Amino acid sequence: MEEQKNLDSFQKKIDEGLKIEPKDWMPEAYRKQLIRMMSQHAHSEIVGMLPEGNWITRAPSLRRKAVLLSKVQDEAGHGLYLYSAAETLGVDRTELLQQLHTGKAKYSSIFNYPTLTWADVGAIGWLVDGAAIMNQTMLARGSYGPYSRAMVRICKEESFHNRQGFEIMTVLANGTAEQKQMAQDALNRWWWPAIMMLGPSDDQSPNSEQLMRWKVKLESNDEIRQRFIDRTVPQGLFIGLTFPDKDLKFNESTGHYEHGPINWDEFFNVVKGNGPCNRERIKARVNADKEGFWVREAARAYAEKKKAMVAA
Repeated sequence: MEEQKNLDSFQKKIDEGLKIEPKDWMPEAYRKQLIRMMSQHAHSEIVGMLPEGNWITRAPSLRRKAVLLSKVQDEAGHGLYLYSAAETLGVDRTELLQQLHTGKAKYSSIFNYPTLTWADVGAIGWLVDGAAIMNQTMLARGSYGPYSRAMVRICKEESFHNRQGFEIMTVLANGTAEQKQMAQDALNRWWWPAIMMLGPSDDQSPNSEQLMRWKVKLESNDEIRQRFIDRTVPQGLFIGLTFPDKDLKFNESTGHYEHGPINWDEFFNVVKGNGPCNRERIKARVNADKEGFWVREAARAYAEKKKAMVAA
């Protein structure tokens, strides 16, 4: 009886558009789903540093190096926001990182693809961050307070990343024939993974219905995907690139672009750990964790020393 009363009160609060805060009563399933989502999101941010970090020293100018370095640092910051937000639900970030390092936890499938040329950095900003923004602006309006508030700043920074990536692609597309071909090749390789990263179709997404009822998600994967395609295709056509989808066309009656079939077998294969770079990404994260141990220990010792000085 008491449980049902709490459930009704919880759902009423959500239906009224109020935020759920860490000390509020919440169903255990709500807490677990949020931890799963927020940790996957945090993991995606720090793993997502790797494909672009690979190009910091090889960026074509000092300006490009500085901007890319700043962007990669932003992604690290996003990871920190999200791990902190997840910790408000009573989980320890060390446990979450251990799940990532052992392959128990998932992260965005798209970061398991390689960055072969400088144009891939542009494609990541334009397509990957562009797709992420579609999802994150929705999450910023979600029901869990710490998660939605973390999204506000993340969305602002991701919007800048998206513009930075499109600017790279624009410059290449208007450059020499070789540079334009480089941009086209990057679009060809990243287009479908970018579409897939927004998640399986609604009929294959087991968590979507419940998450939408709790207003953690406010739109379905297919709705967000369509919005991303409708926004991105005109941009690509404007700079003279073509999309690797022979079925892509604008439907005048619906006002939306229609696309060809998505290769979900490829998506699920990458999610299961069989993508081009899955093992490389996890190995890099495990090594970074080991090599950064002394930094964490130094920070912990300093914090304890400062605390003791205040108490004295």
